[in-house]
Amino acid sequence: MKPTIRLRIALMCGGMTLLTGVLVLTVCWLKAQQHAHGEIAHQSRLMRDYGLWAMPSTPSSLAKASGNRTMDSIKLWGGVMVVLSTSLATWAGWYLSGWALRSLTQVAETARKVAQSHDLTGRIGYQGPREDVRDLAESFDAMTTRLARAFAGQRRFVANASHELRTPLAINRTLVDVAVRRPDASDDLKRLGESLLIVNTRHERLIDGLLALAEGEQSILDGSELDLADVVEHVVDQTAAAAKERSITIQRLLDPAPTTGDAVLLERIAQNLVENAIRHNVDGGEVWVTTRRRGRRVELVVANSGLVVPSYEVDLIFEPFRRLHGDRIDSERGSGLGLSIVRAITDAHDGTVTIDPREEGGLTVTVELPAA
Repeated sequence: MKPTIRLRIALMCGGMTLLTGVLVLTVCWLKAQQHAHGEIAHQSRLMRDYGLWAMPSTPSSLAKASGNRTMDSIKLWGGVMVVLSTSLATWAGWYLSGWALRSLTQVAETARKVAQSHDLTGRIGYQGPREDVRDLAESFDAMTTRLARAFAGQRRFVANASHELRTPLAINRTLVDVAVRRPDASDDLKRLGESLLIVNTRHERLIDGLLALAEGEQSILDGSELDLADVVEHVVDQTAAAAKERSITIQRLLDPAPTTGDAVLLERIAQNLVENAIRHNVDGGEVWVTTRRRGRRVELVVANSGLVVPSYEVDLIFEPFRRLHGDRIDSERGSGLGLSIVRAITDAHDGTVTIDPREEGGLTVTVELPAA
């Protein structure tokens, strides 16, 4: 792990002080050693001038002993001072860098809260002096404002377009249904009406998916506590009839999984996953639905049998209107928005969704959400 800026500043202050102290200590030691050698030579000359030079190295020995004690004292106390000054400089660098970076830390914490809450209306609003930190905060606020405006416009467009398209589809469905039910309707007219009703139903499903996708991309600010197992059990009961038509067995293991969120959107996650597991399955296949709690997370796992899915196709199926095995979007197997909606709603709940292909065929989809 790389050290933080504050730690690097503290280490830099301590390192510079240590280097300076060692350099000063070395210079002082060399100068003291040079002075001691000069003092020994001076005393030797005095002793020789006074006729005491014949004594067996007495002045030289005394000078050397005194010089050695001086050198040892310089090294000891100099080393102690270097260590103390280095420690003091490191602490001072840590404290002063924390004070200097306090405004930057405040900006980072506010930006992190805005990012984690998915609430693009939050702003840093830094009111400090005109400096680099304030420029950074204002740039972040301006970027967030533009992003909020762009996302709001996109959601309004999708919601308005979907709403405007629902009305003519409802009118078409009513007109076709009335025409088919007329007593004098011919067989050709009835077959044409049934085909038109099927197409109309697909378009309604597509519009509902677009609305769910637009709503799922919004953050969940006011969630309620609920048990994900209860939601999933309700969904499994609703889809039992569709599974029975294709002789698909649904095996459930629903352990308590308390979480916080929007019950309607969480039900949409479970519904999309279970319906996909049934729709993209083989006749007589199986579906396994599991809920459980693991530490601070709860999991919803939906696995199914079916065709073998290549690993390189897994990352593509989260994209809107993408289908496996080259299926047509306008077929009866869905609109291609199911997993996109699942990911959008999961992201809005601060969760994650992963897909793993099964060696026997089919997929295993795991949704993780924060536990209540």
